[in-house]
Amino acid sequence: MAITQAMCTSFKVELMTATHNFTNTTGDAFNIALFRATASIVGTFGAATTNYSDMGADEASGTNYSAGGQALTNVTPTSSGTTAYTDFADEVFTNVTITASGALIYNDTQGNRAVAVFNFGADKTATAGDMTIIFPTADASNAIIRLV
Repeated sequence: MAITQAMCTSFKVELMTATHNFTNTTGDAFNIALFRATASIVGTFGAATTNYSDMGADEASGTNYSAGGQALTNVTPTSSGTTAYTDFADEVFTNVTITASGALIYNDTQGNRAVAVFNFGADKTATAGDMTIIFPTADASNAIIRLV
């Protein structure tokens, strides 16, 4: 299975129907799950991904990692100039033994709807240690989700 980094097309449509609420205190719950490049599903994990549950057997597994990944902490959407953006706090998978090649952010509140797919560029491994997903700076040029 190829992992293609992309904002999911279904997510773009769902923004237009007000499906997702990114407000950090009253909004939806977003999770990040880790995936393997040597996964069993035939096809591409990327823009066409619509739902976390579609990825089943492709999720990474290991010591102290739970299926479904972990909850993210939202940063309330804001804007700068003509760009609106939102972000998440860095996420730490603590004391895990795992190998992952990519990740999926999905909306747990709204039926596991896919938001974005990330390709790590290579397998990343933690052995009885922490695996940290570091999100870029939350600004109009770098935030993980930006509407330009």
